[in-house]
Amino acid sequence: MPHAEEVILVDARNRRIGAGEKLAVHRAGLLHRAFSIFLVDRQGAIVLQKRHPGKYHSGGLWANTCCGHPRPGEATIAGARRRLFEEVGVRADLARVCQAAYAVRFENGFSENEIVNLYVGPLAGELRPHPDEVIDLAAMTLDELARAAERHPDAYAYWLHHYLRHHRPALARAADRARAALN
Repeated sequence: MPHAEEVILVDARNRRIGAGEKLAVHRAGLLHRAFSIFLVDRQGAIVLQKRHPGKYHSGGLWANTCCGHPRPGEATIAGARRRLFEEVGVRADLARVCQAAYAVRFENGFSENEIVNLYVGPLAGELRPHPDEVIDLAAMTLDELARAAERHPDAYAYWLHHYLRHHRPALARAADRARAALN
């Protein structure tokens, strides 16, 4: 039987206080550590993924390139690099942009209560999305994404709206740096 995936439980200052099984933590709404990755292509567009409909929450919605959780004993950046390769099949030079925190409960009873490191990096390889994780890919500039998310809010994951509302200037600056690294 495969080992259940665990996440790192944290306090409000992002200090580790324990670990918990991922789905149980998301059912209970416990505060935990996470990461979100935005890859940027040569034109300065953000790579988006459409989450597989079978995901435990937010299935079928558009989100940033990759999201996930570091494992107990794993540095957040190491978890981000691992998960980026698992979900979309590329490796990237990631730079931490900022830290975000949000909590939301979904209609299916699951929740997110996360302290998230946001990373941005250049897309330097060919995307190979894992079919159990990602059903489609797209690319939009942050401005295009903000307009699309405003027009069709139900098509985008909650956290993507949160990042656009609260962290867009920092993401824009980091996206410009990532694009410059490619050109």
